[in-house]
Amino acid sequence: MKKLLLVLMVVALASFLFVGCLPTTPAEGEGEGDGDGAAEICPAITVDGSYTDPVSGKTYIKFDAAGMEVVVTYAQPTEGVGIYLVGGAWMMPFGGVELAEKAGFWDLELSYTVSADGLTYTAEIPFWMIPWFGGCQPFMIKVVGCEGLCECVESFITDWDSPYVKLEVTASGDLEDCPCGGCALTVSSVTEEFTCDPDVVCCGDACSGLASWSFLLFDEYPWNVCCDTGCEDPIFEDSGTGCPITFTTSCLDPGVYYSVLSLVDNVGNETNVAGAFEVLDTDDCVMVMLDPEEPDGCDYDIACVLEDAEGNPIMFIDPSDTMDDDCGTCGQ
Repeated sequence: MKKLLLVLMVVALASFLFVGCLPTTPAEGEGEGDGDGAAEICPAITVDGSYTDPVSGKTYIKFDAAGMEVVVTYAQPTEGVGIYLVGGAWMMPFGGVELAEKAGFWDLELSYTVSADGLTYTAEIPFWMIPWFGGCQPFMIKVVGCEGLCECVESFITDWDSPYVKLEVTASGDLEDCPCGGCALTVSSVTEEFTCDPDVVCCGDACSGLASWSFLLFDEYPWNVCCDTGCEDPIFEDSGTGCPITFTTSCLDPGVYYSVLSLVDNVGNETNVAGAFEVLDTDDCVMVMLDPEEPDGCDYDIACVLEDAEGNPIMFIDPSDTMDDDCGTCGQ
């Protein structure tokens, strides 16, 4: 009898392994989709083009009006799989993902295709399901496998926001800056100082974070009818990652100059800013801001320009209006 029971147990375990649903009990304190125990039954749930912050562990994705692709990958061939979107656009006015967690009957099932080996399931989140209220909008992907015996959830955040920055521009013709004459411009993101609060860096992205920036400077009008700048070579360029943003140009003679500043966040949202200015003389390094006058249809932001107490230009670039209030807004 003991031998018969042993044979039956082996057959049962083999059947679970065949469909990729070996049930294990997660260690105390581990939820679905977390921990070593759950890893035995939960697949990898990813969204195309996602970025996971190494500090917070949150996963962000760029909004895409064409829809977004979800890939569910099992370690073993699996049957009886259902893929659901929890907390999509239809939930946002009613409490978002918090309410959606309590309202499982509002889950929307996604259609999918499955690979021939039964390991990979690919589903599409159509446009109308994507959280579309702007900003950082959370949602979850729930995968139910093994004919309902295994349930796993991963959280994501849709990033709609474009990067922002508040810049100060100063000009210097000192001998140490420009020994052969001319004026060098120093451009730096602003850090506001407050008595009771930590310094606020007026640079970044309100959702996934700023990934990189680049700056191009031209001494000829750079834009063609297609808004491309490839027909002119920049006389100066610089780039970097994250904040703060700071750079100093080469020394400039009197004349009109054109610039392009590009900011990219960690999921690929971009802020592209066109600018123009004129250096009037190099004795006092007097400069004035101009309208860049790029061709119609160019998708560039234009900075709002004010002046500080010393007369230096202060440029506000915040296309999504997400810059911290402590950094101020244009017109204040």
